[in-house]
Amino acid sequence: MNAGTLADALWGIPAVDHHAHGVVAFEPTLDEFRGMFSESPDPAQWPHIATGLTYRRAMAELAQFLGCEPGEEAVYAHRLAADFDEYSAGLLRASGTGLLLIDDGYPAVGEGYDWRRMGELADCPVRPVMRIERVAEEALGGGFDEFRERVRAEVSSARARGFAGLKTIAAYRTGLDVGAADVDAARAAFRAGGPRLSAKPLLELALWDALEANAADPLPLQVHCGFGDSDLLLPRADPTWLKPAIERYRSTPFVLLHCYPFVREAGWLAHVYGNVFFDLSLTIPHVSRPAEMVRQALELAPASKLLYASDAARTPELYLLAARWWRTALAEVLGAEFPAADAERVGSMILRENAHAVYPLG
Repeated sequence: MNAGTLADALWGIPAVDHHAHGVVAFEPTLDEFRGMFSESPDPAQWPHIATGLTYRRAMAELAQFLGCEPGEEAVYAHRLAADFDEYSAGLLRASGTGLLLIDDGYPAVGEGYDWRRMGELADCPVRPVMRIERVAEEALGGGFDEFRERVRAEVSSARARGFAGLKTIAAYRTGLDVGAADVDAARAAFRAGGPRLSAKPLLELALWDALEANAADPLPLQVHCGFGDSDLLLPRADPTWLKPAIERYRSTPFVLLHCYPFVREAGWLAHVYGNVFFDLSLTIPHVSRPAEMVRQALELAPASKLLYASDAARTPELYLLAARWWRTALAEVLGAEFPAADAERVGSMILRENAHAVYPLG
């Protein structure tokens, strides 16, 4: 099966987007619009985005989809002229998504559409994912013991309350080099801290408490790995730092998100540990060679360990672009490596079946 025919077949598979975020309804300036197609929060960087390979490809594909003149000016003008909800719904429903899992920690409550509204826009079932740092920060106002109990209680009841998984952004706050719990240091940090969970001993204690509370009937734990905005220190976002936690909680599925430039490192973890899975969300749609990332992911990792996701956030165009470029990349790589029937079957695993095997989706 050639790549084009396989890509068409993969569009017939409703994907499980196992990691995504809400969109934000506002009218961006042109530079703000450009910035939403990058991970840079720096306004001085946004004009440069327009010269990027991926951005230029995105504008061409969006113009074709929207039926407007090619180029960012026409795409941007079309977005501003459209009703935002209708515009978003059109993009989400064209992404071939059959089920959405939405991180409840970003955008913050009141800043973007929540998981229920995202399901309405996409016209598909939707489930929330509980961000541990959100829960912990909401518990910072009381005493230290109450803080710990709140985190444990929220996590242990997550499955019963309909959450499909947990999520941590420890990579952003203090890094994935998570040390052993130090209760005394965490207590001191709690007393000295503010409204943001940023002290390493306190964040580590909250994460260990969450993992312990989750261990009896574990939900999958999504872990931000690799690149993101400038709030993180990239070497500390290498997923191999997670080795002690992965080995300690062998019944807990660890789902490594994003992973670039540590795609091979994530693939190694998924190769040697039965409880490790990973995706290329954010990597696709941001890198200019998505097929190369799929090749790197599958160099070591079994295809049953790779999951589809977009990590689309803030702007709805990313849902469609991720869906298109994932399927094109899978068709190119799988079409070259497998007979036709096997290529479609493996593509279906990555787009849909693997997520159903990892998450409690019914």
